[in-house]
Amino acid sequence: MLVLLGPTASGKTEYALELAERFNGEVISQDSRQVYRYMDVGTAKPTYVQRARVPHHGLDLVSPDQTWTLAQQQALTYDAVASVSARGSLPMLVGGTGQYLRAVIEGWTIPVVPPDAELRARLKRDAGTAGGEALWERLRLVDPEAAARIMRTDVRRIVRALEVWEITGRKLSEQQRAQPPPYDFLIIGLTMPREALYARTDERADRMLSDGLLGEIDMLLSRGYDWSLPSMRTIGYGEFQPLFEGRASRESCVERLRYNTHKFVRHQYVWFRRFENVIWLDPRQAVSLNEGTRAVEDWLRGHARLTGLHAL
Repeated sequence: MLVLLGPTASGKTEYALELAERFNGEVISQDSRQVYRYMDVGTAKPTYVQRARVPHHGLDLVSPDQTWTLAQQQALTYDAVASVSARGSLPMLVGGTGQYLRAVIEGWTIPVVPPDAELRARLKRDAGTAGGEALWERLRLVDPEAAARIMRTDVRRIVRALEVWEITGRKLSEQQRAQPPPYDFLIIGLTMPREALYARTDERADRMLSDGLLGEIDMLLSRGYDWSLPSMRTIGYGEFQPLFEGRASRESCVERLRYNTHKFVRHQYVWFRRFENVIWLDPRQAVSLNEGTRAVEDWLRGHARLTGLHAL
């Protein structure tokens, strides 16, 4: 299984297409926002032209008012890997959602606990009243192992851990034991100096606006998807709520989008540092990408020798 990870705007989509076309691959998206239908521009979803070049899986799975869980994502990924492999193609996990990738690579056992809207609302109210850190302290008392893996400011994951505890009476950490799947992974990461990456995310924000981001948000609102939905509060959308409500200028919302994207990039690197044996490449340098392509060739050639498979 080939893995291509990297922060937002690092060039994963185009490099994945190049690798997939060269090595008969199919892309299995590992992006927590691209699962939503109708949300194309703000999530930088591969275009239909790009999808026509290479088969893609894991896009447009649910409507913006529906829930998509980590357990569902992991199951879909394993199923897609099996079907892609059965066709004689190369499964390629591509994305920047570190939790999705680790759940697949490490084989997490994920509690299948349906979301409880009433319980979640109560826990979020508690966080709003006492603060996210107070909610984290509550989690630390019942499940210190889970708390150690969750940032104090990550209210969404804190709420989920407490939800599992209250519904099942069992610690989330006890239900998340790992059993690595029987695959050999080659992990390639795209990266560059932080300031260069920030410049690219800023350019992409401007490009999203020129590609019709505000029109997309207007369409979503007209379909009844309101600002209370988690999907509508994600980066690329939530920053523009004040604009649509007449409380802020377009320029101030764009500036907030840039700021939040920079912050999100830093959060992504927190996850990426937990991965081992990553071949890091600078997508700005052709020689670096060529080294990555050669690494894939050598990896596949080694498997061909061991299994008798045709070397791509």
